[in-house]
Amino acid sequence: MNVYLDNAATTPMLPAVIDEMLPFMKEHFGNPSSTHAFGRKTKTAIEQARRSIAAHLNVAPRTICFTSGGTEADNMALHAGVEQLGCTRILTCATEHSAVLKTAQHLGLSSEVQFGFIALDTNGRVDIQQLDNQLSDGRPTMVSVMHGNNEVGVIQDLMAIGNCCRTHGAFFHTDTVQTMGHYPLDFSALPVDFAACSAHKLHGPKGSGFLYVRDGLRIGAHIMGGSQERAMRGGTENLIGIIGLAKALQLAMEDQTEHADHIRALKAEMVKGLTASVPGVRFNAGSDQPDALYTVLSVNFPEHAKNGMFLFLLDLDGVACSGGSACSSGSTQPSHVLSALGLHEEGRTSIRFSFSRLTTMACVKHALKAVESIRGAAILV
Repeated sequence: MNVYLDNAATTPMLPAVIDEMLPFMKEHFGNPSSTHAFGRKTKTAIEQARRSIAAHLNVAPRTICFTSGGTEADNMALHAGVEQLGCTRILTCATEHSAVLKTAQHLGLSSEVQFGFIALDTNGRVDIQQLDNQLSDGRPTMVSVMHGNNEVGVIQDLMAIGNCCRTHGAFFHTDTVQTMGHYPLDFSALPVDFAACSAHKLHGPKGSGFLYVRDGLRIGAHIMGGSQERAMRGGTENLIGIIGLAKALQLAMEDQTEHADHIRALKAEMVKGLTASVPGVRFNAGSDQPDALYTVLSVNFPEHAKNGMFLFLLDLDGVACSGGSACSSGSTQPSHVLSALGLHEEGRTSIRFSFSRLTTMACVKHALKAVESIRGAAILV
């Protein structure tokens, strides 16, 4: 049996999403910028997708700019903050995704732009008082904090962070790649200026996503070319990807509570089985707790002779999971997230199991038996 427990890296596309995309592969191929009937057909489809997404977030359609995914959306927001909105400082967390960290560090190479980190408490959450102190100098600032951490599942308080930013006139960008479609997000009520989404994290196609830009906040193009996406992103739109993205988000929102309950039950079973079978097992940053990102479980295993090959051996036993972010796959360095939180320990190893609505209890039981087989411990299932 092969089981897939790496849904934080990417999720399988739903059949209904593929079915929605197929007509735009076979029949409706017109360039959305063309004024003839073929172009008007696809342009209409894009705008319908934009309206559908905006409705789920309770915002105006004009606030949604389609991108190639979360990384581009993150880049677009940070570059806009510095190059168009006058920010001379970027503050983010040492636990952020590399799409934010590397972009912020790159922009911080400019002598006019300061790059710094926001203090985190012992649970990995933003220390609001410290952020308030950092912003109190009045320097034009872009704050970037991801909603749900992709490695350890820490959920940040968007309302508290956003309100702090508003108090000091700072812009607030959040990467919602891991939470979009999994949690209710009302951007008309949240003090958020920018938010990133990626379709392939919620059973949509790869290469498609969007950047939410707060209504009334006008930014120019990051990719130069044509005037597509209300002149915010040049280039012919990824028609097929946009159609799939809108359908995937629609399906995610339709049964969000039911999906969440299903995944939480799977995660609880995984926690129960690992706790019973592996003495000394820990769960990084409280990823086993109810207030953590429910799709992610970051497990810290005690010393074992096979720790160095644990991921490989799990794969051989039919269990697909990861040691951290897919974007750092192959790196010989310890996870920057675990290191930043003081959770990296020599001898121990961390594995990330991540779940989706398509994961079954049989998948979890197979994974638990694989851990038993590799570590040679009795396990209760």
